[in-house]
Amino acid sequence: MLVFSACRTPKIPDYALPVPVPEREFRAAWIATVDNIDWPSKRGLPVEQQKAELVALLDRAQALHMNAIIFQVRPSADALYDSPLEPWSEYLTGQQGKAPEPYYDPLAFAIEEAHKRGLELHAWFNPYRAWHPAAKGTPAPDHISQMHPEWVRTYGVYKWMDPGSPEAAAFSKNVMLDVVRRYDVDGIHMDDYFYPYPISENGREVDFPDAETFANYGNGLSKADWRRQNVNQFVETLYREIKKEKPWVKLGISPFGIWRPGFPPQIKGFDQYDKLYADAKLWLNKGWLDYFTPQLYWQIDKVEQSYPVLLKWWISENTQNRHIWPGNYTSKVIDPDPTKRWDPTELVNQVRLTQDLPGTDGNVHFSMKSLMASNSVLGERLRQEVYRYKTLVPASPWLGEAPKEKPSVKIRKQKKQRLVELGFELPENSTPPSAPSHWIIRTLYGNRWEMELISGSETVYALKALHGLQKPDWVVVSALSRTGVEGAQTAKRVKK
Repeated sequence: MLVFSACRTPKIPDYALPVPVPEREFRAAWIATVDNIDWPSKRGLPVEQQKAELVALLDRAQALHMNAIIFQVRPSADALYDSPLEPWSEYLTGQQGKAPEPYYDPLAFAIEEAHKRGLELHAWFNPYRAWHPAAKGTPAPDHISQMHPEWVRTYGVYKWMDPGSPEAAAFSKNVMLDVVRRYDVDGIHMDDYFYPYPISENGREVDFPDAETFANYGNGLSKADWRRQNVNQFVETLYREIKKEKPWVKLGISPFGIWRPGFPPQIKGFDQYDKLYADAKLWLNKGWLDYFTPQLYWQIDKVEQSYPVLLKWWISENTQNRHIWPGNYTSKVIDPDPTKRWDPTELVNQVRLTQDLPGTDGNVHFSMKSLMASNSVLGERLRQEVYRYKTLVPASPWLGEAPKEKPSVKIRKQKKQRLVELGFELPENSTPPSAPSHWIIRTLYGNRWEMELISGSETVYALKALHGLQKPDWVVVSALSRTGVEGAQTAKRVKK
């Protein structure tokens, strides 16, 4: 159950009900599993301790009035869920390919527990990384490096699936689509790793070893253009295929925060277009995603990589009117190097700036570790200063309409308690997103409104005694679709 801020409204006539509109803002954090950054705290923990740690992260997110979690489920061609395509991650059990004992599915568990707390759950994938130097064990027999070594390239201390291999690209897309089909996720998320960040040896940049793939599939393009085409096709196709499976599941990408140096003019720094072969501006311009989370990991007053200057530029490129939810380097407040550590005020001000800027309506924090109660002054400041009240995730109307039918509302008394019976008349073959995801329950006590969000599967809501009043005067019910769009409202007066 999600309880919103109380709203005041003047004393109103019985049949003129200016009901309040809930605030909308995306408030999310990444839960990173690679190298056990956020969860689990250690490889091979007992299952009950793993579950308890994950619940603590979700409880903390709920307490901070957040409404979404981005949960890393595929760090390096491995799985923190029961995958038919890839082995269990060693970050979970301590050995790649070993299932939790006693068995449970962390992704299914995370989804259930997140939804109980009014949190969206987005599954976060690394599409091409095949081996991370933090790994301590050896690959499982069914790992991609063992099953299809011809798709995998060694690059420095990492192994990488070759994005130019059509088979490797298809495999990664199928891994993500498998999760879309089998799990009730609210979103699929990818970060900035497509082609790897370049490495150097003896002062010279080392080219990614894809000469053979380029020779086979280059089709007359320059290598740089061919690499960008590979990534662009992956993003476009993945977006289209997700919508075929479940139109309401959002695709989000969090690329490096600078598209190219000089855009806008004062910006200097790393060129993802030329070095990662990621044309993130094109994806946004084309609408091949539902939310865009550029990693703006710099301070507000850092002129050459200014947080607000970059954010305004990305907003100006949002020609398809998708969500812009910048990523914030929240973990800088706990940087072990005191000379690099940020004051919490910097992050509070970044969130406040985002809230005040037209064209953006949310933030994503890296990562939950920096917001946990045991070490987070920042978490409390966010809750007290910029996240004082809970909000709904912004709607995505391009993904589906609101429920068309008005809810049916009946109020009955049972053992001195008044219960609201919730109904929703749907056509026989109706499926999400037209079916309700949640109910918004608005109750009017004198001249004060209260709002709650409850699951669409609920059929009964108990009226509460608030503000010294035994019961509210009015109940207003509406349904929320899986795309966040609110449907028609039904108002019911509570008899005295």
